[in-house]
Amino acid sequence: MTAPVTTRTSADLIRAEEPVLAHNYHPLPVVVARAEGSWVEDVEGRRHLDMLAGYSALNFGHRHPALIRAAHDQLDRLTLTSRAFHNDRLAEFAERLAGLTGLDMVLPMNTGAEAVESGIKVARKWAYEVKGVPADRATVVVAADNFHGRTTTIVSFSTDETARRGFGPFTPGFRIVPYNDLAALEAAVDETTAAVLIEPIQGEAGVIIPDDGYLTGVRELTRRAGCLFIADEIQSGLGRTGRTLAVEHESVVPDLLLLGKALGGGIVPVSAVVGRRDVLGVLRPGEHGSTFGGNPLAAAVGTAVIELLETGEFQRRAAELGVVLRGGLTDLVGKGVLGFRSRGLWAGVDIDPALGTGREVSARLMEEGVLVKDTHGSTIRLAPPLTITSEELTGALGALEKVLTQGS
Repeated sequence: MTAPVTTRTSADLIRAEEPVLAHNYHPLPVVVARAEGSWVEDVEGRRHLDMLAGYSALNFGHRHPALIRAAHDQLDRLTLTSRAFHNDRLAEFAERLAGLTGLDMVLPMNTGAEAVESGIKVARKWAYEVKGVPADRATVVVAADNFHGRTTTIVSFSTDETARRGFGPFTPGFRIVPYNDLAALEAAVDETTAAVLIEPIQGEAGVIIPDDGYLTGVRELTRRAGCLFIADEIQSGLGRTGRTLAVEHESVVPDLLLLGKALGGGIVPVSAVVGRRDVLGVLRPGEHGSTFGGNPLAAAVGTAVIELLETGEFQRRAAELGVVLRGGLTDLVGKGVLGFRSRGLWAGVDIDPALGTGREVSARLMEEGVLVKDTHGSTIRLAPPLTITSEELTGALGALEKVLTQGS
């Protein structure tokens, strides 16, 4: 990377945003201008190791050559037709995504929240047409501390008051139970239940990993109850945990699978609902859609992403480097780290509150050239690109140790 040419400093650009951008985010005070691989560069030319990877949207790093090449090639041919017409890239994308996940059909959308909304709509329609739930009575059971997006329907079943407050009235039809509690889940499921919607690992909550057997239990329970199991793998899927999908750690196959983030390769927003033919088959023309969903540029990039995953290389890297990550964090327990949860290249790290909030620790790491993101309280999240090297990962852990030592 070379230093970008600009006449405005980071401070200038941050000040310029204030009067013209709605305050929906509170970013760290770093202004990224260039990026490659695991590294980003700010407008002054300072380099930072990206240990967040766009909440898993950048699983393959910044500007992966194969993904950039696929995007460039498609930009020279065709970018959008809308789904009013067929395009020559969509069939291969759907075929290969279905093959990668072991499911039958694909509903292409754009953002993760759109995939969740689509999954809910499909589950309700299935409940009415196949299960026989009376009209407008379908329910969906979800887990407390979930994060599935920020649309009005999705925040209706959030337990995060920051996400909910001031946005009512809320959409009915959802039942919330504690995560990782099969007894509570079973008590909430009844003849009106269309689906159980959960994250196999809760990301925004702090990388919360359920007990062994929980996902298997959810699968068995939903089969017995005659309702669908919807797995939201928008953050956990596509290599992040050392498997293509996090549900594979328990050899579980959901009825509907929600994908996004990494599916767009960090280039374009691409999401999808992937599922059984008898479930997604309830949709008929005109009942759901998206102008940009399944556009040729998205399909080309998405296909290139699938090609990378088909080799198994990135799943192996996440598993192998996950051992390095776990070992480094284990060494920090008692040295400013109270505890952590990790799977593959994904970790939620609980910092001693006496050393600062998660935001404060993230700001100190930024000064050391490492970018992470806090979540609740004094917890930070680590989710580096799957292309990161062992040396880069070790360096990031060293920076965390330095920050914690300085703060003690």
